[in-house]
Amino acid sequence: MSAAREMLCDTARAVFAEAVTTGIAPVADAGFELLLVPEAEGGFGGDWGDVNAVLQIAGLRIPDLPVAELLLHGRGEGLHAAATVSLMAGAMGQALALSIEHVNTRQQFGRPLGKFQAVQQSLAVMACEVRAVEAAAAALATRLDAVSLDPATADFEIAAAKLRANRAVGVVTGIAHQVHGAIGFTRDYDLNRVTIPLMRWRSAYGNDAYWAARLGRQVTGFGGRGLWDAVTAR
Repeated sequence: MSAAREMLCDTARAVFAEAVTTGIAPVADAGFELLLVPEAEGGFGGDWGDVNAVLQIAGLRIPDLPVAELLLHGRGEGLHAAATVSLMAGAMGQALALSIEHVNTRQQFGRPLGKFQAVQQSLAVMACEVRAVEAAAAALATRLDAVSLDPATADFEIAAAKLRANRAVGVVTGIAHQVHGAIGFTRDYDLNRVTIPLMRWRSAYGNDAYWAARLGRQVTGFGGRGLWDAVTAR
């Protein structure tokens, strides 16, 4: 991570910590809506890698606030779908972190839940899903930066990333609540703050069937050799 992006992320964490109790105003006041505005126009001059990093933190810290809408200034639906993948990656990462913390502290039959092999196996599956979505978000950010944030030329990556994130939601939320037990559903515990938005984001800007069909049409259009050429060219 570059020094500039690291500083941006540190700022996001600090601002989002305030926004938890005060709402979206501190995010707007900090100038995050200028993240994708060129420096020549008075903006930050950031790229989609910066957006991905900030939105993952937002998905972790303040998933219920419209941070993506603020950053994207009403840009096209394709970029909003891409932003949702980043939010989902952050929220899934938080669900995993909360689950690991819980099983390492919750005692059952005289030892932590995390010592039971079945629990370890479930968390390993969950971790694979989370890291896959993070990788999809990172690959999508790289593609968007390469094509100057033009979603029309990154439709393959957007469809693949959104479908991958959508399909991970059921596994991640299911395992997270399973290992937490009843406490995971309580209003006073943090897990529901990320799992409820994840269920909402799964259908935002297109559900599983929508993105599977969209991706499938592209793949069949490429043909066997064409698909290989298209993927390796990226």
